[in-house]
Amino acid sequence: MLPKEPMELIKTEQLNRFAGFGIGLASSVAQSYPALCDPMNRSTPGLPVHYQLPEFTQTHVHRVNDAIQPSHPLSSPSPLAHNPSQHQSLFHLFTENVLAHPCIVLRRQCQVNYHARHYHLTPFTVINIMYSFNKTQGPRALWKGMGSTFIVQGITLGAEGIISEFTPLPREISHKWNPKQIGEHLLLKSLTYIVAMPFYSASLIETVQSEIIRDGAGILECVKEGIGRAIGLGVPHSKRLLPLLSLVFPTVLHGVLHYVISSVVQKVVLLILKRKAYDGHLAEGASPVQSMLDAYFPELIANFAASLCSDVTLYPLETVLHRLHVQGTRTIIDNTDLGYEVLPINTQYEGVRDCVNTIRQEEGALGFYKGFGAVVVQYTLHAAVLQITKIIYSTLLQNSA
Repeated sequence: MLPKEPMELIKTEQLNRFAGFGIGLASSVAQSYPALCDPMNRSTPGLPVHYQLPEFTQTHVHRVNDAIQPSHPLSSPSPLAHNPSQHQSLFHLFTENVLAHPCIVLRRQCQVNYHARHYHLTPFTVINIMYSFNKTQGPRALWKGMGSTFIVQGITLGAEGIISEFTPLPREISHKWNPKQIGEHLLLKSLTYIVAMPFYSASLIETVQSEIIRDGAGILECVKEGIGRAIGLGVPHSKRLLPLLSLVFPTVLHGVLHYVISSVVQKVVLLILKRKAYDGHLAEGASPVQSMLDAYFPELIANFAASLCSDVTLYPLETVLHRLHVQGTRTIIDNTDLGYEVLPINTQYEGVRDCVNTIRQEEGALGFYKGFGAVVVQYTLHAAVLQITKIIYSTLLQNSA
């Protein structure tokens, strides 16, 4: 039998590993659609915030660590207390984006389907049409284009890193920020969205193209199509195809607005949660378990709120953006009214203003929200993952105390 001290060390290490699992699991869902599946939605929600726990929280966390982890010259505080994002492993990030991908696929198909009479504004009709697609086309119908979303995210992150290395544009904003620094940071984001734009178009087409007529393209087809779109080569398109230059403005506008809204909401929610925790500690004190939760979960909740608010706020603009990207690409989509058959995309929008006016006149104001029920399903799943993670982690902390 191991001595008591090594046993406590092992137990503490297991708790930290589980906490990292839970944080990676929940954070990746918060960033799924948009972070991994949409380069317009930022790589990490919110302006870079150097999150630091209030003094009372750090004190209680230290005391809890003392209670379950013996003092040792080589021992270090739990890494979770410093930076939970370090525990967002690639495996859990991949798993949760896989789970969210069916919502992304259906959401985009509804957005570009100008034929649709059913708008799928509620999760009930969304779940029903998902079942129909799965039944008629098999499981692959809801997982198409998943590999390309990871490729686009990699291109986005790589482009941002390269641009920031060769220019003075900052990747992060310090606490002592000024308007010039913010403007340069947003310029970096804008340039990144422009570089990733042709690959995003290719990825979008892969996610909305019907599985019935797909030819089994490889995972790197997104890169090939993106390069072809950028230089004007590759698969022939119709005359209705909009040039990339005409897509720059809506693409950058959506990306920057999504990033700014996410940043503001994340910061506000973090401040509220920290103030609430601080008041609770002053009023009645907090248990060691609650102190640990206050240390790890506020940022997850803030990321969840930031993604939700930005997605809901910009949903109409996203609908317009997706229709402009798909126009003229000879894309065939599934019939979201019936759950079977296919439909061609034959729109003839001349630009953003024409697209907005046409949707308003022919489909009504709710036409901008086609497929919104998929967003409800996606964030309901995310909220459930957050809650389950919190319950399990609280239980393990209580048992180890």
